[in-house]
Amino acid sequence: MKLTDRCNAEPSRSGAERSLARAHRGEIDLELELRHGGSAAISLRYEMVGDGPKVLVAAGGISAGRHLVSSEQFRGAGWWEAQAQSLGRRDLRLLSIDWVGADGELDLPIDASDQADAIAALLDHLGIGRISAFIGASYGGMVALQFAARHQERCNAILVISAAGASHPFASACRSLQRRALELGEESGEGRRGVALARAMAMLTYRTPDEFEHRFNFLPRIEEGRVRVGADDYLDHHGRSHAERMSAAAYRRLSESIDLHRLDPGAISVPATLVAVDSDTLVPAKDVEALAAAVPSASFRLIASRFGHDAFL
Repeated sequence: MKLTDRCNAEPSRSGAERSLARAHRGEIDLELELRHGGSAAISLRYEMVGDGPKVLVAAGGISAGRHLVSSEQFRGAGWWEAQAQSLGRRDLRLLSIDWVGADGELDLPIDASDQADAIAALLDHLGIGRISAFIGASYGGMVALQFAARHQERCNAILVISAAGASHPFASACRSLQRRALELGEESGEGRRGVALARAMAMLTYRTPDEFEHRFNFLPRIEEGRVRVGADDYLDHHGRSHAERMSAAAYRRLSESIDLHRLDPGAISVPATLVAVDSDTLVPAKDVEALAAAVPSASFRLIASRFGHDAFL
């Protein structure tokens, strides 16, 4: 269980931003029993925003970390800043984590259920017996499902966006190729280029052909004797920026974690709202709807979006 807790917070700086919620960050050391990898010592980093009585856990894709929304102490935009207004109610405390394995230090198979158990241990440390809800999107949705199945006494409800009971075979095949790109990069001594290529490949599955048609319908151009198409700059940007933040080991283990996910629908008894996106090719709406039908306490919602799997952002 917890060994140490290291908290920090930056001082408030501008009066114009004092209306933002207060936040603090911390880090706890855990001995976590991994579903596929045995016992492992980990450091779990978290951020809590707000001081209301109701605790809401929020989690996103494998690239999402503990910085959910901007706050008085940590003013940079969070990964879910688009939802900051709706999540910023004064009666809430928002809790997010850096995924187990995101620092690249744990080079072992990691399951979504391991993430759920780590969050439960964090709640123990923070003295939080029960959360009002767990909102999870993409990989975070898998973790929310596992949390509801394994720790139902700790959660009033879950809202899951673009996650099902298991990975679709097409999505797993796409991730397998991305992991091969990581391996090629490492074998050639270009690990960061491997991460960049894997992330660029992933972007094609996060978005949709319709969006690419609207944004990148330009004539190809020749640069230094090579043809570049309309989306190349976009893909290069996302690849490079991701390679600056995530190591090959972290990318591999979190990517694998998505494919390892398997859920027993009958283990979930808390109220669950399962949301699918009509254009999502990674998590087809039919898979989310099938899971909702198998969970007695679940309701299903379908939303329309041009943005595919990334619609939740």
